[in-house]
Amino acid sequence: MTESASTASFWSPMNTETRIEDSAPGGGAGDYDAVIVGASLAGCSAAVLLGRAGARVALVEKGPDPRAFKRVCTHFVQSSAVPTLERLGLLGPMMEAGAVRYVHRFWTRWGWVQAPRDRVRRSVNLPREALDPIVREAASSTPGVELILGRTATGVLHEDGVARGVTVRDRAGAEAELRGSVLIGADGRDSRVAELAGIPDRRLPHGRIAYTGYFEGPLPAGTPDPSAWMLDPDFATVAPLGGDLALYGAMPTKAMLPEFKRDPEAALVSFIASLPEAPPIRQARLVSPMIGKVEMPNRMRGPVGPGVALIGDAALASDPLFGIGCGWAFQSAEWLADSLVPALRGEESLGRALSRYRRRHRRELRGHAFLIHDYATGRRFNLLERVLFAAAARDERVAVAMDRFATRSARPGRTLGGILPRAIAVNAGHAFGHGGPLHPGATGRVSAG
Repeated sequence: MTESASTASFWSPMNTETRIEDSAPGGGAGDYDAVIVGASLAGCSAAVLLGRAGARVALVEKGPDPRAFKRVCTHFVQSSAVPTLERLGLLGPMMEAGAVRYVHRFWTRWGWVQAPRDRVRRSVNLPREALDPIVREAASSTPGVELILGRTATGVLHEDGVARGVTVRDRAGAEAELRGSVLIGADGRDSRVAELAGIPDRRLPHGRIAYTGYFEGPLPAGTPDPSAWMLDPDFATVAPLGGDLALYGAMPTKAMLPEFKRDPEAALVSFIASLPEAPPIRQARLVSPMIGKVEMPNRMRGPVGPGVALIGDAALASDPLFGIGCGWAFQSAEWLADSLVPALRGEESLGRALSRYRRRHRRELRGHAFLIHDYATGRRFNLLERVLFAAAARDERVAVAMDRFATRSARPGRTLGGILPRAIAVNAGHAFGHGGPLHPGATGRVSAG
């Protein structure tokens, strides 16, 4: 990957000379079945699916540039969301744009954990600079979807206590009303829609910091698969992004904050270089601004209210350590669209449709969110986690189950409960010297811990 292809375009300020003019709403009040605020992954996906079902959709985005992209992101789309990408018709364009298919590999003090590639579904990694415009183009080209750029939501319209759209303001201060049967907030963890609609949120603390940077140079072992180091309680990761570009990240506890604040680049390089079987960060060069996040509270909402639904981070913003935000954005959009279509066709009430979405969202994500938020406090592994990670480094079947859990392809209770007896047996066999088959991803250097 040349610098002109990767570095210059990825990290230069947006070229204002090539921005298109703000688009204007084309219809009057009552023209839409759904009004979606936020034209990123979740909002665009919901717009595509609703538009295909025949709905009239207003897709509102505060930014004026259709090529804008989220800069602070892990870029991971876990394998649980790949069927949604295929349904949306996005996987093909993503691969053409240079997406990387990968399988997770984790370092633990018991050894490397990586399931055999032929026994798990591969996840997808594509920089948001490429992904966001692809998704936005898919939405804007869907019949029935009107992409409205450069408009900020300023208020929620109500009828008899039920949300029926939003007021929006352009950069010149002119306001307009966008009315619809349902209002959808897809505007991120600091959702303005949720605030305006009065949907409360619950915040849970985060005990780690995050510092990341994009580096060009020699690629780490395991490429194209990303690698993560579960240092207990600290965390590190490197994700190849195609060519010679890789994202390096550190998520230590807040005890290391003074060091990272003093010199973020030096602290990141030192942290990564000190890892077991460290990747070659000292032979690479930083090609982006360092990105740091000190406060990352987990936020949970609704995800529904009267006439309004939230998707993506607006509904659930969890610890980025596990790289689940992009996948859950696509999946929650799909769950909502499938729930809404019968109501928008007049086959059932909107309230019933929103209740169905709320149940689906909670059923699919509540267990994962509970475990993620618990570990986000910065604590060390508990006994169950030590048992599972140790066994996964020693046994192929446990590694496969852990991959399904890590990629959110299965619910925690069913997956972890089902594999726990085998994990205990594997570790007991190791402790008594019987050993066991190491899967291909393991290093064989396993401690007795």
